[in-house]
Amino acid sequence: MVRPAAPIRVLTAVPICDGHDSAISTINLEFIRNAIEVIYLGYHRSAADIARAAVQEDVRAIGISSYNGGHVEFFAEVIEQLKVRGGGDIRLFGGGGGTITQADARIMRRAGVDEIFFAGSSLDQIVEFVKERYGNPPRTAADRERGDRRLGQLLTLAADANGKKEKTPASRGSMQRPRLVLGITGPGGAGKTTLIDELVLRFLRDNPNGRIAILSHDPSIVGNGALLGDRAAMFYCQDDRVFMRSLSTAGQAGGLAPQTRRCLDVLFREDFDVVLIETVGIGQEAVPFGKGLVDKTILVMSPDYGSRLQLQKIAMIDVADLIVVNKSDLSAARAATAEIEQRLALNHRGQQVISTIAKRHGDGGVDRLFQAITVGRALPGAGSAKVSPPPVLRGKVSEGVRAGGASSTQPPPRPSPGVPGEGVKAPRDKSHVPARAANTTGGTPVPRRKEPHK
Repeated sequence: MVRPAAPIRVLTAVPICDGHDSAISTINLEFIRNAIEVIYLGYHRSAADIARAAVQEDVRAIGISSYNGGHVEFFAEVIEQLKVRGGGDIRLFGGGGGTITQADARIMRRAGVDEIFFAGSSLDQIVEFVKERYGNPPRTAADRERGDRRLGQLLTLAADANGKKEKTPASRGSMQRPRLVLGITGPGGAGKTTLIDELVLRFLRDNPNGRIAILSHDPSIVGNGALLGDRAAMFYCQDDRVFMRSLSTAGQAGGLAPQTRRCLDVLFREDFDVVLIETVGIGQEAVPFGKGLVDKTILVMSPDYGSRLQLQKIAMIDVADLIVVNKSDLSAARAATAEIEQRLALNHRGQQVISTIAKRHGDGGVDRLFQAITVGRALPGAGSAKVSPPPVLRGKVSEGVRAGGASSTQPPPRPSPGVPGEGVKAPRDKSHVPARAANTTGGTPVPRRKEPHK
């Protein structure tokens, strides 16, 4: 079978202080229709967040939609952050309607920006530019790179291998399984990504020196592009100790991608304490994780799964180690939990049901889930994490935040969204979370904002 060439991968984002994503969402959809894979980082993102994600995802280019001013300095800072992280060859383009002038664009091009699109530019023009400028994959030198840049390129080599046996830098290390490999699955809209983000917060706080890898999956059709948008809902994962890679399924059913196992082989040769695998939203018949692939499986459900009869049809109910009823603040949650417990009693496997409200910072249900996951594992401080609202930072922004992202020991609180509108979800409950000051180019900002649409 002739396999299609590796798709163009681009990362799109909206900078700090831009309050909506309607323009970039329209462009994302056009990219997808034209067989381009889009890793969408969301809006109100810092230069460090954008550069970190671009290097980890090994994209060919970054597209930034900027409508709020400060674009000359912000684009320059993204380029500088890419160089610091070894991604100086990753290209940059963008636009901003009427806020970017022709004079600004000339300055930005001299600083290294490939192109600036103005009001009146058609979607076809933008797509054709991306295809023509970034259509040929750059030559990689993963054996000469370091850190996230090296790992990002190794994962690209593994993903594009298509079963070939040639020796690559990825095959030189020794296999070393992490202390915990966790598989997380469930139907679309159950809250898997938010739950993972909250678990990552607890892993980081419990293990100040630990490293986490995440393989996240989103659906796609062979020959088409994909919207890989899980990063847009991640806040605590914007941390230098978290490596995240987004994969498209390329039409493969079941929840994972054809390259998932090859990418895991690469990650298992790195020094990660925990590896999390998130599937696409699955159907009733899917059992994504084969024997030995993960240490524990979590099935994340919402209370709105339908009737008790529908519950009998979900295959993962029989094989999951832990079943999470997320969004347990909904009116149907208590009855749903009771029905699931009755269903699990028939399996005689000692499976556990845990109710969570992942959107709520410091949720006790997520604390209990974390303890259930880490019990018996050789993770420093395992099972002890209990998250309380972080203190408000006062005075100027700390140097650690300014230089490269959220503090590992004091991750930022989950931001408070504003009024929901076009392209955003309904707001999460953030009543427990204090506001925190934001800087303009460095680490993860924590303003009051709307949550981006996935």
